[in-house]
Amino acid sequence: MKVIGFVASPRKGGNTEALVEEVLKGAFDAGAETKMFNLNKMDIYPCKACQYCKDNEGECAIDDDMQSIYKEIKEADAFILGSPVYMWQMSAQAKLFTDRLYAFYMTGFEEKYSKKDMVLIFSQNNPDENMYSKYFNYTKNMFNFLGYNVTDVLTSTENDVPGAVKNKENVMNKAIEIGRKLADL
Repeated sequence: MKVIGFVASPRKGGNTEALVEEVLKGAFDAGAETKMFNLNKMDIYPCKACQYCKDNEGECAIDDDMQSIYKEIKEADAFILGSPVYMWQMSAQAKLFTDRLYAFYMTGFEEKYSKKDMVLIFSQNNPDENMYSKYFNYTKNMFNFLGYNVTDVLTSTENDVPGAVKNKENVMNKAIEIGRKLADL
């Protein structure tokens, strides 16, 4: 079992990173091989909508760090995408990553690699846990439609400073449990 995590936050040591690390820790504790990527440190270009992937079995024409990410996703049994909430939605780093997953859509990826299990993580400063629930549900449904199996959506509120989530025992315990469950799927 291999579980990989993607942190889509520009903050090193921030809340999103802490949550992704905790889910990966739970998966590791359950026996999974784990690996984490910080999308902010990677060279990822926007999708060009060139449709090259549709004629080339999901291979993307853009030569950047997504090439190694595609390989990692294919080899993984499950993955985690963690993003802070910026302007009522995922960060720019998460959006670039998500847009580039279009290369796998309707190219045989779904059949060849079956439904990859996936966890979404969102960290927000807003104290209202339902403030962005429609967006989180929309994002979950989008990934499910694209051929992934979103098993959990973890959100954490009132994260006004980097690392604030580390003091929220219930959220960190839930992250560990999600990771364990992900490794057992």
